[in-house]
Amino acid sequence: MTDTEREVHEVAARAKRASHELAPLARAAKDAALFAIADALVANAESIVKANSEDVARAREGGQPEAMIDRLALSTDRVEAIADAVREVAELPDPVGEVVRGSTLPNGLELRQVRVPMGVVGVIYESRPNVTVDAAVLCLKSGNAALLRGSSSAYTSNTRLVEVMRAALADTDVPADAVQLVPGTGRESAHALMRARGLVDVLIPRGGRTLIQSVVTESTVPVIETGEGNCHVYVDKAADLDNALVITLNSKAQRVSVCNAAETLLVHRGVAEEFLPRLVSAMTERGVTLHGDERTINIIGSATPATEVDWATEYLSHDLAVRVVDSLAEAVEHIRRYSTGHTEAIVTDSTSAARQFVAQVDSAAVMVNASTRFTDGGEFGFGAEIGISTQKLHARGPMGLPEMTSTKYVITGDGHVRP
Repeated sequence: MTDTEREVHEVAARAKRASHELAPLARAAKDAALFAIADALVANAESIVKANSEDVARAREGGQPEAMIDRLALSTDRVEAIADAVREVAELPDPVGEVVRGSTLPNGLELRQVRVPMGVVGVIYESRPNVTVDAAVLCLKSGNAALLRGSSSAYTSNTRLVEVMRAALADTDVPADAVQLVPGTGRESAHALMRARGLVDVLIPRGGRTLIQSVVTESTVPVIETGEGNCHVYVDKAADLDNALVITLNSKAQRVSVCNAAETLLVHRGVAEEFLPRLVSAMTERGVTLHGDERTINIIGSATPATEVDWATEYLSHDLAVRVVDSLAEAVEHIRRYSTGHTEAIVTDSTSAARQFVAQVDSAAVMVNASTRFTDGGEFGFGAEIGISTQKLHARGPMGLPEMTSTKYVITGDGHVRP
């Protein structure tokens, strides 16, 4: 075992012990810890932003695109927003102990399936330091210890955030080792976390395709797969074009650097000649570059010709791929081929078209006459989320508190024995 592997296993072992102390705590104790973390974040906002500025400066020196720098950057306002999100999680119901189902069996045994913590949750993620806090507090509220492995680009920010949270826990019933930063910034430390089966109960990757696939294929620890967001908006022939314009603009341009931003627009040929010129004007005002198929270019006069790569790309930038389709069925077929299973939207006044789209599109979230930007734990009323799950086992879509638990069966008898 290398020194890095030994260090990672040591923090994982401490997290395992902390999870045993954390699991039986009452809601009041966990909520007190979360409020302490929120207050500490605000009190230490200046030092957090200062640490973050070092990461941002390195990113700019390294030529990182502005979309990635936007994900990385913290301000006092953003720190306060993170603290507000922590308080929102504290106000949410505690899922631990919730009875999922229960009954009295014919033989008199009382059967209950109850929610329980998973134990130690490892989170491997890129860039965004707010994930450090979101992941930690969701784990704590659901009774889990958190092992946090952020990217090297945010290491200074993450280190300071974890220091602040651990210090806040010192005066609470929650053990400080329930929140730890995985040591090291190289691939070896991430790989050691992936191989800490028996110490880590589940891994959740958050980031781009390369990171996610690396964790899924290399980890011996069970993985909940979160996915990139190649999200689509389809403007149907029965769409209200004013609504379609507003929804498309919001889906693409409200914030381009997030996974629920739209990356491809599909427009029915029946409305394309009226809708696309309006779209070009509005997108140009917002600095969005259109990558169009041949029919799109013929209608609007100019656009970057779209390639096969464009249809499959999560831009996370001011770029939008646009295609004219002949039917709803063709739009669905395009989505089935290129979607990452995150979020798709239809704009239509046709109830039958909406029903068909919802039934045939197999993604974690399907929007009808609403922006893709709503796929978010906070917008769904879950509080902060740990990620958007695009797999189909255990959890799918925004992962809030209930998705951070497993279940066990509690059976109560009165001297029962099996005949």
